[in-house]
Amino acid sequence: MARMYARKKGKSGSKKPLIPADWVEYSPEEVIRLVVKLRKDGLSASKIGLVLRDQYGIPSVKSITGKSILQILKENKINKSIPEDLYNLLKHAVKVSEHLAKNKKDYSAKRGLILLESKIRRLVKYYIKKKELPADWKYDIETAKLIVQKEK
Repeated sequence: MARMYARKKGKSGSKKPLIPADWVEYSPEEVIRLVVKLRKDGLSASKIGLVLRDQYGIPSVKSITGKSILQILKENKINKSIPEDLYNLLKHAVKVSEHLAKNKKDYSAKRGLILLESKIRRLVKYYIKKKELPADWKYDIETAKLIVQKEK
């Protein structure tokens, strides 16, 4: 029996426009200043993008400035010591390990922690290749606890 509907090829969802929106009233310098100010207020790169979109009406920093939020943060030397996605995984691993310290028989959480740690190791390997982490950086739950406490 033949299919009734053809599959959609490519990515689903809307795409961002390549040119900056005409209704944005901010200059590239103002947007860069806003990104730096929001980072100094303690927001992460992804939160900065959300705030700029929701409160300032800036749909895309890259279309206005020609640089991503992370590039702007690196140029101004105010980016975090470890990448945001890795930090979030470390934070999650710390929470799960604390849960396992109290609940030793939670085997599904134990398996979840194993999967989470393997994801962390793969991501660390990637960031070492990209030279965003030092070559001798190793994952350990104790170092993860220290990193999460330091970044708070």
